[in-house]
Amino acid sequence: MIFPATPSQTVGPYFAIGLPWPEGPFAVAPGTPGSIRIRGTVRDGTGTPIPDHLIETWQADPAGRFADMHGHGGGSELPGFRGFARCGAEDGDGTYEILTVKPGRVPEAGGRLQAPHIDVSLFARGLLRRVVTRIYFADEWQANAEDPILTLVPAGRRQTLLAAPDDGGYRFDIWVQGPAARETVFFDL
Repeated sequence: MIFPATPSQTVGPYFAIGLPWPEGPFAVAPGTPGSIRIRGTVRDGTGTPIPDHLIETWQADPAGRFADMHGHGGGSELPGFRGFARCGAEDGDGTYEILTVKPGRVPEAGGRLQAPHIDVSLFARGLLRRVVTRIYFADEWQANAEDPILTLVPAGRRQTLLAAPDDGGYRFDIWVQGPAARETVFFDL
């Protein structure tokens, strides 16, 4: 071998070029009755905001129904509900904000009701694959206590999945690494 192996490198991220979404951070249209904002900061293990990230969210509407984005019928009856949002920036300040509605409860495969939650995919600098988590709501304590997924998470780590009420909306910070009490729980899918 003439030349030594070079270390692997991630290419990009090129979120603004490769992953545009016309509706961006709006799972519902602005002005939708009952809409809320969920905002937060994506941080690394030292607490430094990660400026180049992309967040995708997917959720049910307040009635527990999903968007019918392909016109097959039977989806959400909430006007303008998309259930999907995407936001991020390559040169941002590490923050994100989505406009949505609080989701209703949906059944899991065995029929048990899940607590209101939003599924989240995070793409960021240094990640070779997306990481997946959920946003649960701290003010849904009874539903959270019964949730078949949340109850699988060790009790000392569950708070990393709870969005706290904040200024008429909710705050949900994502810590990619860090102490167990702070690092966001990610799911292996």
